[in-house]
Amino acid sequence: MAAIDLSGFIAAYLILFVGSSSPGPSVALLISIATGEGRAPALIATLGIALGSATLNVLTILGVGLLVSKAAWAMSALRIIGAAYLLYLAYGAFTKSINPPAFETTTAAHGSRSKHFISGYLLQITNPKAIAFWLAISAVGAVEGASLSIIALFIAGGFVISFSCHAAWAVALSVKKVRRVYSASRRWIEAALGGFFVYAAFKIATSDN
Repeated sequence: MAAIDLSGFIAAYLILFVGSSSPGPSVALLISIATGEGRAPALIATLGIALGSATLNVLTILGVGLLVSKAAWAMSALRIIGAAYLLYLAYGAFTKSINPPAFETTTAAHGSRSKHFISGYLLQITNPKAIAFWLAISAVGAVEGASLSIIALFIAGGFVISFSCHAAWAVALSVKKVRRVYSASRRWIEAALGGFFVYAAFKIATSDN
């Protein structure tokens, strides 16, 4: 097995962790399911979201790998695009910090477990935020030129992170008290997220990998 680019793994996983933890369409769906039907259905949807994230990971690796193999400048261009998107997210986070928005949930109809799984999966693979995040993560180059075993390890780790972060939302936000505490602290949470996105954008833009 080839050596793992540990710094690339850590950087990619850190971006994924923050992306999966920050509020977005998938979190809104989980809030709706958790509050309306309970934790178990929300965790089923979480599994669909995590699998959708893994699907985007695989497609991004395949697409970016092909692009980089055809053009030497492709990784530099991807790095700039990824950094620009993270700066855009930083702007959004700082804006929310100044004027924190209220929670908005999507409508989740009562249904079978398979419907919750499918709704989570389809939401994730069509979520522009998730797609852009994986493009930003690919700019880190964690698996560039890596063996299949390391790529498989990276994909598995990404799945675990995505599932764990969204599951934490599903469990925690089924409790009213937790939702109230989060709403009261959201200004500072968004400010911290904005700072992280700026830092991540700087690291990606100045990376030599």
